[in-house]
Parts: sequence; C-alpha cells; structure tokens
Amino acid sequence: MLNLCSDFSGDLADTAGLPLNPLILLALLLLLLAVFFFWRSHFQRVQSGVPDGRIIYSDPQLWGKVEKPFFDADAMLTGKPDYLVKQGDCFIPVEVKSSFSRVEPYGSHVFQLLAYCLLVDRSTGMRPPYGILKYRNRTFAIDYTPAQEEALLDLLTDIRADEGSSYCDRSHNDPARCSRCGFRSICDQKL
Repeated sequence: MLNLCSDFSGDLADTAGLPLNPLILLALLLLLLAVFFFWRSHFQRVQSGVPDGRIIYSDPQLWGKVEKPFFDADAMLTGKPDYLVKQGDCFIPVEVKSSFSRVEPYGSHVFQLLAYCLLVDRSTGMRPPYGILKYRNRTFAIDYTPAQEEALLDLLTDIRADEGSSYCDRSHNDPARCSRCGFRSICDQKL
C-alpha cells in the first residue's frame, strides 16, 4: 500500500521552507469572514427586494429611528415608505408587505406606492422612475409615469369628495376583507 503522507512531517509551521506567521493566518481568516459576510448581505438584500443603492431612509418601525414623514400640502397627503433607496440621482420608494401576492399586486398597494412616489417627487424635487412593492412571494417594480400620477390625483380627488359624505358604497367584493373590517358591525353592505 502506498502511503502518500509518509513524507509529511505534520508540522504546519513549515510549508515549502517558509514558516506560517500567525498574523498571516489571522489575516486570511478575517478575509474569509469578510467575503462570507459580504456574500450574505448581498443575498439578504436580493431576498428583501430592496434595489441596489444606498438606503437613505427606512420606516421607524423597521429600525427604531423616528423619521419625519413626507408631506405635500397641495395633495394634502402624508406618508412614509418602508425604505427609500438612492440610486444615482434617483430616490426609489420601497414598500414591504407581509402578505402574499396574487399574480398582480393589489390595487390599493399600487396606489399607496404611487403616493410615496408623489411625496418623494414633491419633497425632493427628484421624480422616481418607479417604486418597489415587495410581497413575501413576489416583488414588483411599479412605473411612476405621468398617467399613473394622474390616476393617483384623480383617486385623491374622489377620496376628498367622499370625505364630506355621511355614506360611502362598499368598494370591493371580497368577503375576507369584509370579515376583517372595523365597520362590519354597522355596515349595511357587508358580504
């Protein structure tokens, strides 16, 4: 039987005649740890749906830091996205949902994200080209076009008109949504 290890002295301190310095071993270990943590952070960012770029804002519920919400007096709108990511000269709002999504994002979530796009545009003077909706099972990039902005402003106008009314029709046909509604006990349109 051939023993390939018979000439190995077992002394790790001497390879090819060069002693291994403990500082070199420590540096190699730290380098491997740095590569591992870089890879892990990249993987977590991809999984989170947050786009590449520097995160310059996050919702206080996610990080604990109290941030002032965005406000636009013209639209009488205020709000805070979960994240705001800077990509070059653009700010991208990101809204993270704990629920699963169907094939398409929920309309109310799209309008919520569009509202954040409007607030970012009017607060910073830099119009986001899109926003991100991240569900547990899918991520959607929602374009913030002039047509989308107009649809949002029309919806805000409709909401303002209904605010003064003492009666509003149900806006959906979803029994599950009705069952969780806080007005179910007094609603005459419940499903």
